[in-house]
Amino acid sequence: MSNLGVNNWNNSGQRLGITEPISLGGPNELDVTKTQELEKFLAAAGLYESQEEAVSREEVLGRLDQIVKIWVKAISRAKGLNEQLVQEANAKIFTFGSYRLGVHGPGADIDTLCVGPRHATREEDFFGELHKMLSEMPEVTELHPVPDAHVPVMRFKFSGVSIDLLYAKLSLWVIPEDLDISQDSILQNADEQTVRSLNGCRVTDQILRLVPNIQNFRTTLRCMRFWAKRRGVYSNVTGFLGGINWALLVARICQLYPNALPSMLVSRFFRVYTQWRWPNPVMLCAIEEGTLGLQVWDPRKYPKDRFHLMPIITPAYPCMNSSYNVSSSTLRIMSEEFKRGNEICEVMEANKADWATLCEPYPFFEAYKNYLQIEIAAENADDLRKWKGWVESRLRQLTLKIERHTYNMLQCHPHPGDFSDKSRPFHCWYFMGLQRKQGVPANEGEQFDIRLTVDEFKHSVGMYTLWKPGMEIHVIHVRRRNIPNFVFPGGVRPSRPTKVAGERRRVLEPNVSTQAVLEGAEDGKKRKREDENVETNSRNAKCLVAAASSSHEVLSSNPLVSTVNACSIKVDSMDINMLGKTRKEKVENNIEHGLKNLNNSVDVPPQNGEVDGSVRCSHPIKTLSSSGGSSSSKEAEKIAIEKIMSGPYVSHQAFPGELDELEDDVEYKNQVKDFTGSTKGSPAESSKANVAEEPLTTTSGTAPCTILSPNGALEELEVLSANPITYICAYIFYSF
Repeated sequence: MSNLGVNNWNNSGQRLGITEPISLGGPNELDVTKTQELEKFLAAAGLYESQEEAVSREEVLGRLDQIVKIWVKAISRAKGLNEQLVQEANAKIFTFGSYRLGVHGPGADIDTLCVGPRHATREEDFFGELHKMLSEMPEVTELHPVPDAHVPVMRFKFSGVSIDLLYAKLSLWVIPEDLDISQDSILQNADEQTVRSLNGCRVTDQILRLVPNIQNFRTTLRCMRFWAKRRGVYSNVTGFLGGINWALLVARICQLYPNALPSMLVSRFFRVYTQWRWPNPVMLCAIEEGTLGLQVWDPRKYPKDRFHLMPIITPAYPCMNSSYNVSSSTLRIMSEEFKRGNEICEVMEANKADWATLCEPYPFFEAYKNYLQIEIAAENADDLRKWKGWVESRLRQLTLKIERHTYNMLQCHPHPGDFSDKSRPFHCWYFMGLQRKQGVPANEGEQFDIRLTVDEFKHSVGMYTLWKPGMEIHVIHVRRRNIPNFVFPGGVRPSRPTKVAGERRRVLEPNVSTQAVLEGAEDGKKRKREDENVETNSRNAKCLVAAASSSHEVLSSNPLVSTVNACSIKVDSMDINMLGKTRKEKVENNIEHGLKNLNNSVDVPPQNGEVDGSVRCSHPIKTLSSSGGSSSSKEAEKIAIEKIMSGPYVSHQAFPGELDELEDDVEYKNQVKDFTGSTKGSPAESSKANVAEEPLTTTSGTAPCTILSPNGALEELEVLSANPITYICAYIFYSF
């Protein structure tokens, strides 16, 4: 792997990025002071590993490299290769992710890649022989192979250090010790799993080559990762952004301000992305078509790419969108956090706030009055780990479906983490905040009925064919006052925010309108909700009424079809005319309307005579000579940001009826197979074909019922059943 200079900007003397920088200004005294304060803050937060741990990691990586070299020679001999080829046989370990970028913290896992020769197969040799070798080593614990994942991986701990090990089989008979995997030729004749496995290393190395100053990039990225985790927007699986996404966003800011110190880079991060008009893509370099015929991200050519709401494009061939999981709800939340960060950074310039203020934890369990609680359970730790992975991969679909089925009138905020209760082992909890779309007036008695939506989610979860007895999922609606205590630090529920805390929030967020807060305008910690991605014909929708069938047929032959009391649906007079259409018809109308708009907007011709599909700078950008905080400087920056966003991919349109929500999550789309590659039967398998067509009905004596009490409150009567997967049904009416 090639050595990378600390300062690529000065070493190369060339522009980094697809546009000119916004500012070439260097740091002033305030920037130096603020950067020193930032470094102290990050150190105090425990984000740097000790020297002892760093040495231990290096030793583990060295030992792992020795093991794969022994492994490849052993399988070469077993396959009958001559002794010379056996001696020349080689495998090599590469690192990527946070460790390779140099921003990992104490206890973080190490993302590693084993590159092997053409005769070392993934299924038989990597997940077979190497797995066997590792399982027999006393220093290896918690060994967990996942061969059917989108990117096959072997997870384990080596002398206490967590390792994620991928495998790439090249078309070479001998792997040279000085192999450069950044060359596109390395992908020649590679299978899809190898291309995906190599992508992590290739992208990480390319990022380090494309930033002007690696040390400033690392400090800034450490800060942004910490901020994102504290504010609850660090999670790829739930639809926010993961490590590689944040690295790409920070790297682009470093390109736009090549001489800035980390304190200024953090400030400009929020300033730029507050003004960014998504879905304009963030790119570190031009997208090249390549010569190997691999598909690259291009919404002009590939319709599916037009549905991406927040494209953040990887810089290594084949360039692809790294943030396809982002939904309209998570994009809205992140945009609000960018705005908050920008406002605090402006206050910090006047020394009226500090880094701790910027990174205050988001009070998730104080921000809403209604939550969706998802509880899962299993018989043992191993089953719970597998069950968690599957359920987590489906949670994003629940968020998408709720918002889609309510025309984005009911908004979801998924918590990116999970919670456990020491008194209940092998259980795990997830939470989603729920609220009406902000700025839309509420009608008295108006309700959201998401019973069908939750039922669809449960059927999706029930398709897990590695299901075992004891794997359960429970979905219920809880009010803020009923949130379990174990979600709070130390198991102690904090007191409600004081008036002083609320006043400080209003100072930092002066634009939040109290009229835009649902059920509690007094709560100063609530978010302002804006959604600019809702199609025109659903802006005036009041709510969605999911009308269950009035049939009373007993579905005794289908244990996974949940039953509901159709008579419990309350319909306001204003909504009665909506019952003439099914949900499917209404969604199809929305998609048809969106496609008409889409066809009118995405056909953007190449600019500046380009014919190869690469992205070039469409307009010259006049760079700013200083970092200044004056209004004229900010206005110049705003104009520069607008010019950055003008290019061949500008303003491709996306709409909430996203294509991704109709498909399986790619990370777990192959987990419906067992580890041998065959498809097993599951409790859901036999009824899968019938689920979509069967009406929801009631049964007497066995069905959980939902009752609206006279005061409008929801009462649930749960009846235990003999279903192999236990569901506590979320037959929920939200009255606002």
